[in-house]
Amino acid sequence: MERNTKSRRQLVAMKQSLFDQGLLDEQFIQLEELQDDANPNFVEEIVTLYYRDSLRLITSIEQALKERNMLDFNKLDTLMHQFTGSSSSIGAKKVKAECNLFREYCSAGNIEGCLKSFHQLKKEYASLKKKLEAYFQLARQVGDLEAECHSK
Repeated sequence: MERNTKSRRQLVAMKQSLFDQGLLDEQFIQLEELQDDANPNFVEEIVTLYYRDSLRLITSIEQALKERNMLDFNKLDTLMHQFTGSSSSIGAKKVKAECNLFREYCSAGNIEGCLKSFHQLKKEYASLKKKLEAYFQLARQVGDLEAECHSK
């Protein structure tokens, strides 16, 4: 039981740290509020879908950016608009901010700004993914410990 309490405190601290670092916003909490006993991994499943879908968008954006002599800022903006929406839906605050900055550079026709922003976006994206994976791993462990306690 003490191990479960310690693990639960770690989980709460880890989640708070994601907010303190500005990685997540209140949308993540709203997702967690939709999670229940019938679907205990709801948030993790939504985040997994986000990463699967956003990987496709990142690849498409990279391809579009490689066409420097025929760069289509409207296409880039459309792709980034989709990425912004997806990021917003899980509460990926820093990723969403970089998406918006990228879109501003697209509007201005600033290729260097787009490239710089996209590089930063990918760093924020990877950082959040790594931290959320650790968070969900700990959440599963806490869930397993709680299930173990309830079965005794």
